[in-house]
Amino acid sequence: MIVDFHTHIFPPEMIADRARFMAGEDWFTHLYGDPAARMAGAEELIEEMDRAGVDKAVALGFPFRSHDLCARSNSYLAKAARSWPGRIIGFANANPKAAGALAEIEHCLELGLKGIGELVPDSQGFDLADAGAIAPLADLAAENGLPMLIHLSEPVGHSYKGKSRTTPEKGYALARAFPALKLVFAHWGGGLPFYELMPEVRRDLAGACYDSAASPYLYDAKIFKVAVSLVGHKKILFGSDFPLLSPERCRREIEAAGLSPAEMKAILGGNAARLLEGDCGEPA
Repeated sequence: MIVDFHTHIFPPEMIADRARFMAGEDWFTHLYGDPAARMAGAEELIEEMDRAGVDKAVALGFPFRSHDLCARSNSYLAKAARSWPGRIIGFANANPKAAGALAEIEHCLELGLKGIGELVPDSQGFDLADAGAIAPLADLAAENGLPMLIHLSEPVGHSYKGKSRTTPEKGYALARAFPALKLVFAHWGGGLPFYELMPEVRRDLAGACYDSAASPYLYDAKIFKVAVSLVGHKKILFGSDFPLLSPERCRREIEAAGLSPAEMKAILGGNAARLLEGDCGEPA
């Protein structure tokens, strides 16, 4: 079972006329303002999954600042999950600062979405370390056993589109504030796995996982073996960040990383199955 835990898809109207949705959406404009920046719908995701041998994919809601755009995206994700049951697993998004955020996530649960994310504080205008701002969504997720996926970035190194100011200490603060929350820190948590060598950090992050989305743009391919040595293979999730990168390219990098069969099986799908419980088959 191969599960890509980090992909993005968009409603057809956003793909056809992206400029119409850029007003007030600096992050969306930053990532997709160039007409050459690829956007994809559910059909293209399925085609890419088939090409890469991926069985299931988590399709994440884009972190719009606008509550209405989040809701529009969520509706599309729910439709995609219904159209390809067992293959596309939708995660809902809502701006924690919006008055209707909690009601929107509750509605998304009724529609069959299975988690929350990808939340991007830089895009949505909130501070991840402000427990009060995110508490309604975090409490709802914890009460329902939903994973919450958070965008984190490294405080050092090269610049790239998508690099944010939300760095590892912010993710750590969130984990400490909500210990019952199933957290997934995207993009290797901006380097947060390194700090798990500190006993108190490892304890506080016991329930957190890290996805490998966009890894080829961020780190040397040795990151997989290094990360396994830091946090163990059960806390790492295969993610591509499609359509930015192809699942096939990212899968090949994992398969060439020199991992053991058990480690590879867990990272490519077993850990996702455990995190999503019955939605991804049996865990490794």
